[in-house]
Amino acid sequence: MFSSKILAFENYVPENIVSNDRLSDIVDTSDEWIYSRTGISNRRITTNQNTSDLAINVAKGLIEQTGIAPDDIDIIIVATITPDYLTPSTACIVQGALNTKALAFDINVACSGFVYALSIADKFLKSGMYKNAIVIGADVLSKIIDWEDRTTCVLFGDGAGGVLLSKNDENHILAEDIKADGSSWEAIKGGHLGVKNPFVLEEKQDKFFLEMNGRDVFNFATKTVPKSIEALLEKANLTLDDVKYIVPHQANLRIVEVVAKKLKQPLEKFYLNMQNYGNTSAGSIPIALAEMYKQGLLSSGDKIIITGFGAGLTWGSMLIKI
Repeated sequence: MFSSKILAFENYVPENIVSNDRLSDIVDTSDEWIYSRTGISNRRITTNQNTSDLAINVAKGLIEQTGIAPDDIDIIIVATITPDYLTPSTACIVQGALNTKALAFDINVACSGFVYALSIADKFLKSGMYKNAIVIGADVLSKIIDWEDRTTCVLFGDGAGGVLLSKNDENHILAEDIKADGSSWEAIKGGHLGVKNPFVLEEKQDKFFLEMNGRDVFNFATKTVPKSIEALLEKANLTLDDVKYIVPHQANLRIVEVVAKKLKQPLEKFYLNMQNYGNTSAGSIPIALAEMYKQGLLSSGDKIIITGFGAGLTWGSMLIKI
């Protein structure tokens, strides 16, 4: 039976750094107010690059690292809620830039998107019909943020990260726990497009900006993530002592602190970088993974857990052997 292994990690973020102090010039807030509630100090905000630009840089970096020819890339999946267009997919734009013949498509699972996309790519490779896949999480959330709403605009940033996954004889994705609860879909929503045509009886106004019930999301994440990680470990017949790092979605430090407490783990076991990037949605986990790899924190044979949660409501955890 075929399996898959991650061969390379890459990330790319815009050069423009927006500090909490800079945000206080735009909206009624302060560095102390933001940091004490979120753990975020800075975020990257694009000045001219769209989602596909960030994703293309990640894809090119992955190919350069591995030396795998573009023609040998079979699959490109981009997880994003902020595509350049409703159609074509961002993945097709990436594929065109790489000049490959890979099948390409996007998935929309918000902050859980990278975990979902990695799971999908893994299944393609395990079928034996494909050899190499590029999986990218990329979002330019600054496009859908209301910059007059201090409850949301302080939280998010722009960025992308990804991995190159290859067919392998040894299993490196050891277990997964991926679910959704659509009954709570209204907790996070954005980009609403109302029906507009000559036959509409009552035209409803578009509500494009991201809206979020922060308290509901906090309660959802702190309840769901620990249970998801425990379910993952039970499937793999392992304990947290066997895991080197937990890499959570970088949404809010307070959420991670509660999760760590519920799992009875030191905060140091969780890799955190939201202080530098904010919440980059689907880009969050792969940006962190690439950063860890570049810092030499990941070694062959290490077991790590990635766990995401977000709009849908959706969540997903995965146990990976490097």
